[in-house]
Amino acid sequence: MHRFTPEVSMQVQHQIGADIIFAFDECTTLHNTRKYQEKSLERTRLWAKRCLVEHGRLTRDRSSKPYQALWGVLQGAQYEDLRRKAARDLGALDEDGITFDGFGLGGALDKANLGTIVGWMTDELPRDKPRHLLGIGEPDDLFVGVENGADTFDCVAPSRQARTSAVFTKNGRVNITNAKFNRDFNPIDENCDCYTCKNYTAAYLNHLFRSKEMIGSTLATIHNERFIVRLVERMRTEIETGDFQEFKKDFLGHFYSPSNK
Repeated sequence: MHRFTPEVSMQVQHQIGADIIFAFDECTTLHNTRKYQEKSLERTRLWAKRCLVEHGRLTRDRSSKPYQALWGVLQGAQYEDLRRKAARDLGALDEDGITFDGFGLGGALDKANLGTIVGWMTDELPRDKPRHLLGIGEPDDLFVGVENGADTFDCVAPSRQARTSAVFTKNGRVNITNAKFNRDFNPIDENCDCYTCKNYTAAYLNHLFRSKEMIGSTLATIHNERFIVRLVERMRTEIETGDFQEFKKDFLGHFYSPSNK
């Protein structure tokens, strides 16, 4: 049996050369009781302190190597007071001058209340450090996260959906194995600059998936990942120009249009 501790977690992430390291935490669910959530939150806080100490030691021992950032992870489920407490506690942690470089907004997140919960945490966190929303990658959720103070995201959705032949377009997800793509010799998206769209046609991807060629899911993944990156790049531009809300309405109106079903 292997005993996994905050110290082991830090050591492993340092050894693999992670650019961003996440503190050891307990990810609870919406089904855990309030009492359990409170105990878990305190456990995660204590682990976070140990992570800072070990991260500081490892950083000093590897001073000749590129710096590796450590981010604390906030839990608290659907409880406002616990979410805010987690943000305040981790934001204030300081172990001999070692503090968190950023924060992961994690744990159980109810889609219907996603923006509200994210807002509770970002209200309390330092404004000069990045906030990463863990496990969120659907386009509508990205807009909600950005609106409420999240800076970066990660999610398996683009690759997971690509493996099942679902590719992203401005008009929503499409199943590339549909018969209408058999002789579609255009790229998935003529405005996309990804490797897949620059080199292959929708018809070719249709053939790959129907033939059960593994390269099909790889090419679809490349496209889906680039689609999401281009989306958040566009969000950043629209925020700077003051047109974010208009862009959000237009994009979501097309992507989730009932006519695309």
